[in-house]
Amino acid sequence: MFGISFTELLIIGVIALLVLGPERLPRAARFAGLWVRRARAQWDSVRTELERELAADDLKRSIGEQTRSLREQARELGEALKQDTAGVRAAAEDGRRELEAATRAGEEALQAPPPPATPPAPPADDDAAAPRPRQDSGHPSP
Repeated sequence: MFGISFTELLIIGVIALLVLGPERLPRAARFAGLWVRRARAQWDSVRTELERELAADDLKRSIGEQTRSLREQARELGEALKQDTAGVRAAAEDGRRELEAATRAGEEALQAPPPPATPPAPPADDDAAAPRPRQDSGHPSP
């Protein structure tokens, strides 16, 4: 962890045995182990918290990007809807005008006097209007 080799640890152990003596060395080793475990636990806790914060920042950034994207799409859809609504209104207004014009034309046609009635023309030749008798061709009729 700190770049200490086995021989260096062995030298530290021998010096600790000489300084502390054989009676206090096991208690000191347990105490040192306890502090090493606490330091590792703290380091792991800090590392985990940092990773959570980074993940939360990434999540916030992602949500922010999605929110901006959705707002942009909503704005574009709103503009398209306004354009479509304007087109429909214009078409409805044109239809209303045409209907009013047709209604006025129909009312004027109903109020106008009817054209004078003309009598039917007599036939030019009385013989052409009379039916002709059938001539028998000699064949039996069916």
